[in-house]
Amino acid sequence: MTDSEILAKRLVQAYTQRGLMIATAESCTGGMIAAAITDIAGSSAVLDRGFVTYSNEAKQEMIGVSAETLAAHGAVSRNVAIEMAEGALSRSNADRSVAVTGIAGPGGGYAQKPVGLVHLAVATKNGETRHWELRFGDTGRTNIRRDTVTRALEALLGDLTE
Repeated sequence: MTDSEILAKRLVQAYTQRGLMIATAESCTGGMIAAAITDIAGSSAVLDRGFVTYSNEAKQEMIGVSAETLAAHGAVSRNVAIEMAEGALSRSNADRSVAVTGIAGPGGGYAQKPVGLVHLAVATKNGETRHWELRFGDTGRTNIRRDTVTRALEALLGDLTE
């Protein structure tokens, strides 16, 4: 069993016990977080919906990321990750949402935003939003995306214990 599978199983169990629902807003992972959750039997009790918002237009139309934020900070930024998480939460029946936006490579990176940079945010119905800046390095597209899924699941689980 992979780390993501173990974490997803723990997440489904923990959220089911608490009667909590999750929404995802994914860019660089393209739905992999939602897929990791739905790979677990019983996940329909905890996953409300997932938004795959790969383009800037999708981020704006589906989850309300502002054009101003995208223009000022770029799609791969703390500000956009936070708006993604908060937008997914407000457009769902979820109690918590997780959002990721990053540069998985192999191209697309530059000095200030290198390949392997991912911004992750978790928003909760109580109005709290947390952000993490992850720097995986240029470890390859598959590894960056897989590691992002793992960290997103960890963030959702950590949110229950803090």
